[in-house]
Formats: sequence, structure tokens, C-alpha cells
Amino acid sequence: QVQLVESGGGLAQPGGSLRLSCAASGFTFSSSAMSWARQAPGKGREWIAGIWSDSSERNYVDSVKGRFTISRDNAKNTLYLQMNSLKPEDTAVYYCAKDRTGWGDWDSWGQGTQVTVAS
Repeated sequence: QVQLVESGGGLAQPGGSLRLSCAASGFTFSSSAMSWARQAPGKGREWIAGIWSDSSERNYVDSVKGRFTISRDNAKNTLYLQMNSLKPEDTAVYYCAKDRTGWGDWDSWGQGTQVTVAS
């Protein structure tokens, strides 16, 4: 079975940084596009970043461009999201997702990790 386990969430100050990780198993990670999505309280799940299997293409929602960086280490079956210049509106549960395209066509996702940005 596909398993995706997010980690690295927590509390950050506005302007601060966090690095999220996603450990993947149960599928050929190196052949799969992947995404990060988030869900704020009372809102639907929002795609925020995607990456192709070989990292040749990366995509971001406009609200995080220039602040977040998606990356992957295929040798470690791990997906990352580096989040810099955090804002309170980034507060959400962040999910790692197996993605058909890298643009939010999710096959499956993990349990999520909470990110809270506040002074």
C-alpha cells in the first residue's frame, strides 16, 4: 500500500522557516510526480507545490512562489518542502501527496503535519 508520512511541522514565527519531510513507501517513488498540499481550518485542501519524478519541473501556487521550495531525494524516497518567510496565513495542515501530474491530481496523501505561524 502507498504510505506517506509527513514530519517537520510545528510552530514558527512570521518570517521564520520550517522544513517538512515526507517519507514514501509502497510505490516506485522515483517514477512518480509528487505534490504538497495544505488545508487551513474551514477551507478545502489546496495544492501548493509539485515536482516531477526527476525534479526537472517544479510548480508552485502563486501565494508561495519565491518563499517555498519543493525538492526530493529519490535515493531516500523522501520529499521535502522548505518554507521560508512564513506568514500567519501559511498556518495549515500540510500533506504530502502522490500526484499523477505534479499539479494536484492526487492519487493519495498522508496524515499531514501541522504548521502554525504566529508571534
